[in-house]
Amino acid sequence: MKHTLKPSTYTGERACYNIHNFLVKDCIFEDGESPLKECSDLEVINTEFRWKYPLWYSTNVVCSNIKTLITARSGIWYTKNLVIKDSFLEAPKFFRRCENVTLENVELPNAQETFWRTKKIVLKNVKAVGDYFCFNCEDVEVDHLELDGNYAFDGAKNVKITNSILNSKDSFWNVENLVVENCKIVGEYLAWNSKNITFINCEIESNQGLCYIDELVLKNCALNNTDLCFELCSNIDAEVNSYVMSIKNPISGRIKVKSVGEIILHKEMIDPSKTEIIVEDEQI
Repeated sequence: MKHTLKPSTYTGERACYNIHNFLVKDCIFEDGESPLKECSDLEVINTEFRWKYPLWYSTNVVCSNIKTLITARSGIWYTKNLVIKDSFLEAPKFFRRCENVTLENVELPNAQETFWRTKKIVLKNVKAVGDYFCFNCEDVEVDHLELDGNYAFDGAKNVKITNSILNSKDSFWNVENLVVENCKIVGEYLAWNSKNITFINCEIESNQGLCYIDELVLKNCALNNTDLCFELCSNIDAEVNSYVMSIKNPISGRIKVKSVGEIILHKEMIDPSKTEIIVEDEQI
């Protein structure tokens, strides 16, 4: 049976430091750093955090209907086994070096530099605004994410994203093992310098997108307003159901497009015979 923290307003540094097996309900934490530091086995309900570093170095925490103000920056770092549902997390730099984190029905309106170097992330019905989301993360499962912010998922590994909308310049750079399905992505320079990348049933808009990739798969995707794509990509297997503005210097593989404005092949850089390019009414 859990202990119950008295519903109250708590102030001062480390206000509830090192508590274990507690229900924290109807509380306010303000005017003091690190109120729930080095804690474990907490259930946090209908509680508001107003100051920095609210939950660091903790384990086994379940939160619902919590709110953090923008002043509660760098909110949860070095924490393991965390679930947050039906909550509003306003502060930036919220998750760092955490492990096994699930968010469901959560809004992050200032998500700059959030989810850095975190492992085992599950996101369901999440809205986030901010640059450098999920930097260098591993083992990420995402469903129904609405993200507005550049440089998302840079350096991430083992990522699956479904049913989501990403408005993100330079997203998926330096990524390894990525599957994106039933998504809309708008942003320049998509997925450069990455490996083992798959897009399925996606709508993509990207100036100079999908370049410098090894092992790139597109299945039933649209590349709207996309030019100079596939530059120096190898092992391509692309099925594009739309007009493509231009294709430039693919290294190897097979590309099938509905129609294309221009195909640019510089023989001094690549061997054109190593890439099969099929247009709907002709073969090159």
